[in-house]
Amino acid sequence: MGQLGLKLITGPANAGKVALLLRRYLEALSDEPYLIVPNRSDVERVERDLLELQPALLGGSIGTFDDLFRQIARRGDVRQVATEAQRALIVRRALAGRSLNGLGRSARFGGFADALLSTVAELESGLLDPNELDGELATLYAAYRAELDRLGLWDRDLLRRHAAERVGNDLEAWSGEPVFAYGFEDLTGAEWALLQALAGRTEVTVSIPYEPGRPAFASLTRTMDDLAALADGRIEELAPRFDEVAAPALAHLERTLFSEAPPATAPPLEGALRFFEAAGTRGALELVGEELLALIRSGAVPEQIGIVCPTLERWQAPLETALGTLGVPYALESYVRLDKTAYGQALLSLLRFAWLGGTRADLYAFLRSPYSALGRQNVDFLEGRLRGRAVDKPEQVEEETIRLRDGQPLRMLEELRSAPTTLDAVAGLAGSMLRAAYGLEAPPVGEPSRHDIRAHDSVMRLLGDLRGWSELDGSVSPEEVVAALERAEVRRASAGEPGRVAVLDLLRARTRRFEIVFLLGLEEGRLPRRGHESPFLADDARRDLDERSRARLIRPDQVARDRYLFYTACTRATQRVYLVREAAGDDGSPREPSPFWDEVRALFPRDDVGRWTRRRPLSQLTWPLESAPTERERLRAVALRAAEDRPVAEAIASANEWERRLARALHAFERPTRLSHPQVLAELRAKTTFGVTELERFADCSSIWFLERLIDPKTMDRQVDARLRGSIAHQVLFRFYSGLPKELGTERVEADRVEDAVAYLRRCLDEAVEGVRMELTGLQQRELLHGLWRDLEAFVREDAAAEAPLVPRRFEVLFGSERAAPELQRGLELAKGITLSGKIDRIDVDPFSARGIVQDYKAGKHAHSAAQIESEQKLQIPLYMLVLRDLVGIEPLGGIYRPLSGDRKARGLLRDDARDDGVPGFAKNDYRDTDEFWAQVERARELAVGIVERIRGGDVRHDPKRGACPTWCELGPMCRVRRA
Repeated sequence: MGQLGLKLITGPANAGKVALLLRRYLEALSDEPYLIVPNRSDVERVERDLLELQPALLGGSIGTFDDLFRQIARRGDVRQVATEAQRALIVRRALAGRSLNGLGRSARFGGFADALLSTVAELESGLLDPNELDGELATLYAAYRAELDRLGLWDRDLLRRHAAERVGNDLEAWSGEPVFAYGFEDLTGAEWALLQALAGRTEVTVSIPYEPGRPAFASLTRTMDDLAALADGRIEELAPRFDEVAAPALAHLERTLFSEAPPATAPPLEGALRFFEAAGTRGALELVGEELLALIRSGAVPEQIGIVCPTLERWQAPLETALGTLGVPYALESYVRLDKTAYGQALLSLLRFAWLGGTRADLYAFLRSPYSALGRQNVDFLEGRLRGRAVDKPEQVEEETIRLRDGQPLRMLEELRSAPTTLDAVAGLAGSMLRAAYGLEAPPVGEPSRHDIRAHDSVMRLLGDLRGWSELDGSVSPEEVVAALERAEVRRASAGEPGRVAVLDLLRARTRRFEIVFLLGLEEGRLPRRGHESPFLADDARRDLDERSRARLIRPDQVARDRYLFYTACTRATQRVYLVREAAGDDGSPREPSPFWDEVRALFPRDDVGRWTRRRPLSQLTWPLESAPTERERLRAVALRAAEDRPVAEAIASANEWERRLARALHAFERPTRLSHPQVLAELRAKTTFGVTELERFADCSSIWFLERLIDPKTMDRQVDARLRGSIAHQVLFRFYSGLPKELGTERVEADRVEDAVAYLRRCLDEAVEGVRMELTGLQQRELLHGLWRDLEAFVREDAAAEAPLVPRRFEVLFGSERAAPELQRGLELAKGITLSGKIDRIDVDPFSARGIVQDYKAGKHAHSAAQIESEQKLQIPLYMLVLRDLVGIEPLGGIYRPLSGDRKARGLLRDDARDDGVPGFAKNDYRDTDEFWAQVERARELAVGIVERIRGGDVRHDPKRGACPTWCELGPMCRVRRA
């Protein structure tokens, strides 16, 4: 065994520190040394590196700090260690029923427990006890520790503390095996205590990147000072050697980055360092994707290329879009929450429905997934029927679904409920989902199946943790199981997957090696990043605790930390480094570069930097044809070329058999509206009967008519909206007025019997609402009843107060259809071969003569005056005058619109000669002398005939009144209006 104590190996990046450390490890192999590496993924890589130096490893151990802590703890008395899922349950139990003073409102959210767990881990890693803290945090920390003690558990950090203390106090804790470590810049209190204790027992060799006085290493100063003091002069400083393996420009970058006085001369870049600037995130990533394809096609090994981001959370989605579109193979080296995966979303949806009172959306999110074993078409039919009736309550959703399946139960739901425990239920469901998605005939293959298998593995590991918890503290509630599943993490990809470009963050990039590296996010505000304080442990509190206990809780300055991480990322590549930034946002607004971007560019001559800078402005919609990376992008380039030189573009398309695709691209924004299909035109020309509301809709906008009447899209989700209220109101008024003679013995609402009439109206309303074929909540039903009752009661009372000489006699008078009275089935002939159909809400007649008026109910607040009827091209009232005269046999005195809400002021078109004895009391401007009255009716008839001719000719346009789409139109996404 060598000399006791700590020995340091320092030097800049790529100085051979780790290689020297590994050789020293091999030299000590007979003493069973222990090598500490930063991450689990580094273990296998280091083993390969060692085997390249020595063909067989017959001794020694390699692991992380956690592996070493566990090994030391196992040699003594040790408690069972709580898993992350169990720690989350412990925090929930510790918080349950506890008075949190000002934190009570925050504690209701899931992030509160996560933030508390993170803070507790920091406190424990600093070897702090609850009695060393103050305030609410001390109380919460003590409750957490008490819950651990009650269960007889430790968590990971208490195990670390126990191991560090055991090495310091127990001679049998360590047998003198030498220890080697690398890849650590920040040491926690427990890690520092362990190194101190081991240095007193054996020889400890630590490799750390550091050069005194260089700003790039400023964030490591404290760690280096502490280690140097412990080494007591045993420091081996290695000279720079990056120039032996890297391009001269990259070696120069390593030596001068962040230097206060960089040398006056610099080697030529020669493409080893390149700069990409683009407008928008997608523009920047498309530049990266194009370069990646070029590199891979020229022979670069994908796994020797790394894309380094400040954080993966912000870049994950745009990277997946850009690289996936271009077909670049990549692997995101990160974790994703289970509820963000397709497998996890389906699993959690069914659990929420079965256990937490979930809605129809939860059940059908599962049924529609490939894990339910049901066909998509069948599920769409089932959900469509339920949504059409607004069935949303869990018990009704399940009951109706089973009924529509001819009594067949939902197998996975039945199995879930019949399982003996919640954990058995989830395990059975998880397995059934995989079998349903992939079957048992062949193993699942492809990237989606790999993600599903990883998600399934994560679920099964979590269930194992929860089974251990149930053995300690009884059963786990369904709510706790769902919460644990939501927090579970799934590994997206392993480190260094063959054939894939690695996508990783700055922290993971520290210990990796690549030939080529792309560095993203070099914009101001993204790198360096802004620091964030813990909600439980402010920076001042950390400083105070460090001064009292040496807990090592103070975090390095964020700018200094990012400066070091950027330096290490720039030194990960040996052949080429690309620095990538967004020069403008997606909206074209300029973005300032990161200070790090400027630092690098300042190290090389301006003209050389300009030569190796590539820009893509926001106006560059496609790549140049000769450099487009994929066939799709080449086709886009050809389409753009067609705007300048169409014959050339068509020739290129013809040579590549892209004629049809180019034609579609060139006409993509054209929206022809005129109908042209011969069969459709033949059907329209053969049509003879037209509804009055159909013609009125065509007058509003022929495109609206096309979609509503010809395409006829259906609304899947039935809702309590204005259309439903209007339908019920019309139904109630029909029942009320048609039943009034039998109920009260009178044809009209009389003032002295208005209360009896109102009571009858209420019965009609209750019956109509009860007959709605839609599942209404109690609140919806009350709102519907209250709103309708308010409007209809006022309407009837106003009818009673009116002293009109006419009485309501006929209601919902159909004409021009088979359901109409025999004398009305032929409809109204507007012109030769053109017949009008429709339904009149109400006809009031003179008891002593064959005179009358039409009343048309309007569910809204607005009615059209005589002038507006013509200017707005409203056809109902004018054409109903012809129906009264020519079909019903009643002399028309006019027609009025009756709003059912608002001030309910009736407006319409009335004959002036009946002002006194037939239709008194209306707005004076709505009366027309007889000649003008019939002239307006005739103009409406001519308009209707003209509309029919347009319909028969397929003359559909985008022609809304006043040139703008009406606010009430919901057909915009389907409309053929030209898009910009």
